[in-house]
Amino acid sequence: MIIGTAGHIDHGKTTLVKALTGVDCDRLKEEKARGITVDLGYAYTEKLGFIDVPGHEKLIHNMLAGATGIDFALLVIAADDGPMPQTREHLEIIELLGIKRGAVALTKIDTAAVDRQKQAKTEIADLLAGTALADAPVFPVAAVSGEGIAELRAYLEKQSILASPVGVGAGGNFRLAIDRCFTLGGIGTVVTGTAFSGEVKVGDQLLLSPPKRAVRVRSLRVQDAPAESGHAGQRIALGLSGIEKSEVERGMWIVAPSLHAPARRFDTKIRVLSGQPALKHWTPVHLHLGAEDVPARIALLGADEIAPGTENWAQITVDREIGTLAGDRFILRDASARHTIGGGIVLDIFPPSRKKRSPERLAMLAALTDDNPATALQLAATQESAGVDLDAYALNRNLDPAVLQATVKTLGLKVVGHTAFAPERWQDLEATLLAALAAEHERAPDMPGAERDRLRRLTLPTLSRPAFDALLATPLQDGRIAQTHAWLHLPEHRVQMSETDRAVWLSIKPLLENEPYNPPRVRDIARANGIGEESVRSLLKRAARIGEAYPVAHDHYFSAGAVADLAHRIAALNISDGCARAAPLRDQIGGGRKVAIHILEFFDRIGYTRRVRDTHILRGSPEQFGS
Repeated sequence: MIIGTAGHIDHGKTTLVKALTGVDCDRLKEEKARGITVDLGYAYTEKLGFIDVPGHEKLIHNMLAGATGIDFALLVIAADDGPMPQTREHLEIIELLGIKRGAVALTKIDTAAVDRQKQAKTEIADLLAGTALADAPVFPVAAVSGEGIAELRAYLEKQSILASPVGVGAGGNFRLAIDRCFTLGGIGTVVTGTAFSGEVKVGDQLLLSPPKRAVRVRSLRVQDAPAESGHAGQRIALGLSGIEKSEVERGMWIVAPSLHAPARRFDTKIRVLSGQPALKHWTPVHLHLGAEDVPARIALLGADEIAPGTENWAQITVDREIGTLAGDRFILRDASARHTIGGGIVLDIFPPSRKKRSPERLAMLAALTDDNPATALQLAATQESAGVDLDAYALNRNLDPAVLQATVKTLGLKVVGHTAFAPERWQDLEATLLAALAAEHERAPDMPGAERDRLRRLTLPTLSRPAFDALLATPLQDGRIAQTHAWLHLPEHRVQMSETDRAVWLSIKPLLENEPYNPPRVRDIARANGIGEESVRSLLKRAARIGEAYPVAHDHYFSAGAVADLAHRIAALNISDGCARAAPLRDQIGGGRKVAIHILEFFDRIGYTRRVRDTHILRGSPEQFGS
């Protein structure tokens, strides 16, 4: 169990931890000289781990670097002083971080009269009334003489048996918030922190995030003892290879590679403390999350302001990339970092850029507050016509693949690749697809139908190509949609050439098929057949309209069969080489490089491929050309 001390400066936190563990947490020369804790200190027994934090108001940022990793609060209050300003602020921080278990150590009883001790207990009861620690037991102790220390230690050890450290049982990949970094001879760079989730072993390949630096775990210690593995909720020291101490800063994370997702903004629910002013839109603040301290701005989503003692939705934008995931707790201090003004919980690290204040979005934020991942996933699948990105959803909540798969199965979602759809949304999309095709026939009755990518955009522009292909597959199979060459159409819709056009086309078509990859141009066809050049051009445009030919370049038409064959060749090049280039295509089809470039540019133009420098990356499927 990780215990965090909390309380005012000079109330005996470090002395108390030393009495409980035998370890002096003041490790810095400045701390020894001044007699106060400046930075985080750590001490361990067989069952307990202590994070000793500074009590000075100017060092609250250091206190917060350790506070987010604790699961039990030990509130330290001196009998002679009673609760003081930092006692109250530390208590507020404990509440905002969702720490519900704790005890009170009434220290320095050897310096206070019995009446003063009784008065201090009354003040403590008043302070804790209405808080999560209202029923916390109070242990009078004198750390110097040892009075009451055994009783407090016994209580803490008993509580450790009942502890459920942060993240244990929640699964997910490994995350550790770095609060210290140093170098040890023979080991190299060492980082320490509290593991928020997952498990780590010697030899694991991890990432330093946000910098995205690969590291390997050479050694580890758990609760200051050598170990082969560690897990969520434990204090862990990792000996790392692949990184120098100068590259690591407090506030960074060591994470499983799949969890690297630095955020510049996230949606949240913020609570403002009762004694603070109302929180206004775009207020500048200091955000404390994990061991990080970063300037940020608050954009309110659900109200014009958040009144003291209330909570509401907001989006936080930070000055630099930070590591965070849904469920992380944070603290907000004012822009001058003098007062704690509130705190909250991260809900979504992938917030939408549009309609972020809509009723639907606010309903989604409410669903995201539920610990059950099915609640928000079901609502998202219902809201999102284009489906839910399961990879992003799982990353946001750090879900195990097995948990995600079970959740999807329980909800009965339709899954295409990495996208999930509510069954009713999938049915709506199919109806929209058929209606869009019917409307296209009505708009352009002389056209044979719609090309695959155009029909996707008419159905839903944001629908991914794999999802659209899956949506189209069923009506194609059962005959509700037909395909003629590259054209998709309703079965009853037909566009035919006139008999005159058909006769001329049949005389022209062999010329295109004789040289399928470099057919004659319009002027050459006209010269060969003795037909006027403009007549040939008009006929080929009409042939292209019904899918018999394609205008690959200006006045350069290819037969539908040749285009279908070229589409397969380009797909094969993408499989073998990762892309299509002009030279390999030219080698396959013969002819000059210029023709190969024209062909590739044609496929870019119709959306079958996407140009990336001098390569062409497949976007579509050969099936869209009907063969």
